[in-house]
Amino acid sequence: MLGHAVLAMLGKPARVADLYAGLGTFAFAAVKKSFVHAVEGDGASVKALADAALRARLSDRVTVEQRDLARMPLAPHELAAFDAVIFDPPRAGAMSQSRALAGSSVKTIVAVSCNPATFARDARILVDGGYRLGPVQPVDSFLWSAQLELVARFERG
Repeated sequence: MLGHAVLAMLGKPARVADLYAGLGTFAFAAVKKSFVHAVEGDGASVKALADAALRARLSDRVTVEQRDLARMPLAPHELAAFDAVIFDPPRAGAMSQSRALAGSSVKTIVAVSCNPATFARDARILVDGGYRLGPVQPVDSFLWSAQLELVARFERG
């Protein structure tokens, strides 16, 4: 359900950066439509993602990078290579990466969040940087929990 919401808001960009990619949930969904560059800080996750891309014969459509996005976010000049960005940060949010995105020329950003407070902070950074907040969809992914995820689309222009 979460993956469907992300893909619906993503559209059909040619090149996507999947930031805080984890094990590639969104990267492998988006690769059906786009070339995907998945960035994740955890080494074991990066290895698993790269191995899965290789086994699925998607290495020509999915690239993987290990990088701590809180300490070294993708800079605006690096983000210029992408038509869209998906980001699904930990509960602490993506303040550093949001600041870099706000200064970028990326047309579409799809944000996934499990924390409304850090989402609001990061959304404010993006809006102040010139993005327009589009639809926001709550997703109840955890059947026996009060926790909700949300998916939101931001567009430049």
